[in-house]
Amino acid sequence: MFFELGLDISNEQIAELESAIHDIDFASAAEHERQVRHDVMAHVHTLAERCPKAAPIIHLGATSCYVGDNTDLIVLKHGLDLLLPRLVAIISRLAQFAEQNKSIPMLGFTHLQPAQLTTVGKRASLWLSDLLMDERALSRARDDLRFRGVKGTTGTQASFMQLFDGDSAKVRALDKRVAELAGFDKRYLVTGQTYSRKVDLEVISALSGLGATVHKMCSDIRILASRKELEEPFEASQIGSSAMPYKRNPMRSERCCALARHLITLHANAANTHAVQWLERTLDDSANRRLTLAEAFLTADAALLTLLNIVQGLVVYPKVIARHIDQELPFMATENIIMAMVQAGGDRQVCHEKIRVLSHEAGAVVKREGKDNDLIERVKKDGYFSPIIPQLHKILDASTFIGRAPEQVTEFIEEEVHPVLAKYKESLAEVEKPVTLNI
Repeated sequence: MFFELGLDISNEQIAELESAIHDIDFASAAEHERQVRHDVMAHVHTLAERCPKAAPIIHLGATSCYVGDNTDLIVLKHGLDLLLPRLVAIISRLAQFAEQNKSIPMLGFTHLQPAQLTTVGKRASLWLSDLLMDERALSRARDDLRFRGVKGTTGTQASFMQLFDGDSAKVRALDKRVAELAGFDKRYLVTGQTYSRKVDLEVISALSGLGATVHKMCSDIRILASRKELEEPFEASQIGSSAMPYKRNPMRSERCCALARHLITLHANAANTHAVQWLERTLDDSANRRLTLAEAFLTADAALLTLLNIVQGLVVYPKVIARHIDQELPFMATENIIMAMVQAGGDRQVCHEKIRVLSHEAGAVVKREGKDNDLIERVKKDGYFSPIIPQLHKILDASTFIGRAPEQVTEFIEEEVHPVLAKYKESLAEVEKPVTLNI
């Protein structure tokens, strides 16, 4: 790099530095840091002791942020490269689950109250849709990353201009070449002493958004597990509770929610850190970032591993789902009953009033006496409805209440999921292997 552009750096010095790449005396660096109270300079001194011939050129024209910030950008890029295939493995497995269960009717809920029917697969497609947005956000954050390069103490490249005797073209060439050697095809053309902490905020924002998705999805699974309609993997010898042997607690989903909440909160750290970077920079970002960046990636990785284990073993209980539908469908079918009566020659307003009265009577039985919904039995006993009694089984067919849900699932997977999976075709085989949780 430097010698390519004409600085007096020998091949011998370069060779000496290359030989020390994996030979780091961390004990010596720790001792130096105790003395100088500066992590980068501690390693500069340690490297100089290891490479005496190269000592005069080590850290030439650079700042601590040349080392730290450029390294952080490399780590961020590699971290996203690790997380994205894991996320897509979840998308792939969940898409299979959605397709397999796209036609199984189940109660839909609004306000956490039974609403019109949906299907098991359609609900899973809602989770999938959020995960696709997370893939897009993480991919965009990765692709938007640039390299800080060589910018100097306040970002003006003044020290490098001095090294190259005011040759601006050589400084620009150096900046570009350093970025290329680090694996970046773009660099931030203007920086302060650091790259803008807005970059960290964009990355953490994407990870925090992933946390929100994971929490929402796993909360749904926990609700459905409570209703015994759907269940995360539960091993033969697994214990749900130390006191209640019958319990089948959704501990994997609970763990995901716990991790996801922590991931969500890290967004505020990144936002506040960027907000207080006065002028060209302050150092109150350093300790915070060392926690926030590492925790965000580690938390996301743990959540994704656990979620992959969950989607690889989701269990559906159709008979429980059907029983719950039977308890609510008679109310949902009242409009269909009215329409059938009108087609049979009845008066809509008369029919509406009769159904209203019978519905309230049946509702009172359910709520006050704890009995099953007997609305249909009440309809059958009322002679007014005799013209449509032969049609009731068809009117109450749950599959007629799910609209285009099955088709929506298929269309969504084909048009939106498959193109994303195609981007990760080479890496999916490895990350889709069954995940075993040791704890």
